[in-house]
Amino acid sequence: MTTLRALIVDDEPLAHKVILQYVDDVPFVEVVAQVYQATDAYSVLEQDSIDLLFLDINMPKLKGLDFLRTLSKPPAVIITSAYEEYALEGFSLQVCDYLLKPFRFERFLQAVLKARQQKERVGTTPTANQTQEQKMFIKVDKRQVQINIRDIVHLESYGNYVKVWLADNFLLTPRTLTSFEAELPEDFARIHKSFIVQKSCISYVEGNQIKMANGQLLPIGKNHRTTVKQWFS
Repeated sequence: MTTLRALIVDDEPLAHKVILQYVDDVPFVEVVAQVYQATDAYSVLEQDSIDLLFLDINMPKLKGLDFLRTLSKPPAVIITSAYEEYALEGFSLQVCDYLLKPFRFERFLQAVLKARQQKERVGTTPTANQTQEQKMFIKVDKRQVQINIRDIVHLESYGNYVKVWLADNFLLTPRTLTSFEAELPEDFARIHKSFIVQKSCISYVEGNQIKMANGQLLPIGKNHRTTVKQWFS
């Protein structure tokens, strides 16, 4: 069984208590350290092998997401916060899950299972954090063009073709969205029958639309609205 060595980073003692109680019922998670300020986490990460961070956002001196941005190779991260408005920003930093306080044990278990699966995939299937090195070939006219998957902002169905959007331009390839959906890593998700987006390239969600980092405003399909809401609930 894969064991996750965890670090709790939260300024609220009650939050530590809840996580420790939940961990008692999860045999594959071991809390090896607890700190109450993000600045104190650096020494733990340097001295110990940490697989999982339980990270609060609203902390004194250094906010959780600002701390996360300073880590070059962070472990799996589960955000534990009372503020849902930071969820999309959190997912743009490739966090494993986002738990909104107060959260129940069932939701906690779902998050740590996801973290364990992410650790078990390392070295086999690329994770979202590894996609910056992953490349793919797509057919454009008569050429096979190699692109970095991390550069794809979103994909758009266009008749018998797909527009692969890279920043403010696109490559047109004779494929289907479904074929891309099966090949792309987990950071990509379908939001409409005609669109797949890279979640880390989302600027914001408003109503039934998503604003992408390249300025494109995309619709959220009726059958995909629940899935999109789950990203930050």
